[in-house]
Amino acid sequence: MSAARSVDLFVIGAGSGGVRAARIAAGYGARVMVAEEYRVGGTCVIRGCVPKKLLVYAARFREAFEDAPGFGWDATAPTFDWSTLIGNKDREIARLEAAYMATLGKAGVEIVKSRAVLEDAKTVRLEATGERIRAEHILIATGATPHLGPAIPGIEHVISSNEALHLETLPGRVLVQGGGYIAVEFASIFAGLGSKVSLVYRGENILRGFDDEVRQHLRAELEKRGIHVITGNTVAAVEPCGKSYTAHLSGGMQVAADAVMFAIGRPPAVRGLGLENVGIKLAANGGIAVDEYSQTSVPGIWAVGDVTNRINLTPVAIREGHAFADTVFGGKPTRTDHRNVPTAVFSEPEIGTVGLTEAEALAELGDVDVYRTSFRPMKATLSGRDTRVLLKLLVDAATDRVVGCHIVGEGAGEMIQLVGIAFRMGATKADFDATMAVHPTAAEELVTMRQPTLQHRRKAAE
Repeated sequence: MSAARSVDLFVIGAGSGGVRAARIAAGYGARVMVAEEYRVGGTCVIRGCVPKKLLVYAARFREAFEDAPGFGWDATAPTFDWSTLIGNKDREIARLEAAYMATLGKAGVEIVKSRAVLEDAKTVRLEATGERIRAEHILIATGATPHLGPAIPGIEHVISSNEALHLETLPGRVLVQGGGYIAVEFASIFAGLGSKVSLVYRGENILRGFDDEVRQHLRAELEKRGIHVITGNTVAAVEPCGKSYTAHLSGGMQVAADAVMFAIGRPPAVRGLGLENVGIKLAANGGIAVDEYSQTSVPGIWAVGDVTNRINLTPVAIREGHAFADTVFGGKPTRTDHRNVPTAVFSEPEIGTVGLTEAEALAELGDVDVYRTSFRPMKATLSGRDTRVLLKLLVDAATDRVVGCHIVGEGAGEMIQLVGIAFRMGATKADFDATMAVHPTAAEELVTMRQPTLQHRRKAAE
């Protein structure tokens, strides 16, 4: 048997975190190999953020056509072709995958198309060929994967977001189960493209973990757009009825649908990696347990991104991957700061948020000033659309520091990226107030709200 090849870094998974780590490590002179069993680019590029956002853009044309007459445009009877959209999306994803592979190749990274399994703390086996690779450092960046929950009658008829991106035709009626990012985004996509959508969630309201007013506001907006939001229920069974289905809900309701999609969570992809072979510990949340530098319980083996189940966002995985490479190969020990991570939900309307929710601010700080405004956006004055924007700032009353910002409305994702910079700099409400407004914009309200709508104060000690 020939001797195993050796590298300085072996990366398992060519998603956002793994690709960034590989490229930066190679830039420091490391010999790097990356194993990917599906497609280079990972969930975000291949079947997550990027294709989803392309579908979001497509879905927004419906409202644009509806709003056009108010501005003097005749947009009579526009038609939509699902196959054209999916074909164009697929070509763009293929282009991006090729670009990722070219970037890695230029950096000197070797890519192998195979599942990789840990045999010991310094050895991985390529399942496609049986070859064993010795590595000084191993990085696990396998991400997360959709799961459909417990077995129910008819579960074989349920699709995840993976399959939703490759449907042959646009379903006329869609039931989406779930209440997080992916569920509300796909509900908005299907509704925007013309499907009749039911959104089923087990909790009392969608988007658990977000600010309560944001949750209430978005639910109202989704319902205005014809989405039937059903809370306090789960899908108990999916019964085929010809080419369609009847979903039986736990509360007794029945919903007819041409497609049933579950978006109820994405557990870390830790199975089949051989973690048990080397004694890598898992955290209580099911992800690989790591320290502040992303090292696992086994020296020389590291993990970044969704597989650690810390903050499951693409930019976070990229930052963790870069920090790992700086730490291990760049001689610059770097920790990823997981505080105040801005994020967006590309629902319709979209959400942008950073910092604490009102409930979190009260629990952590006690004395909190709430600045809130809700108004009809300027565009709706001529379109006649029934929609409202929500902007909300949470301020630590003791320090005047802005500790939470929540936006629901057009462009919320773009706004929150820039607000995130202010958060990193520790901006106060006085800083916001001293910033000149850009008029006429919705974002100007962030710097013109002068009086708090609510002031929370701890009760005076007796």
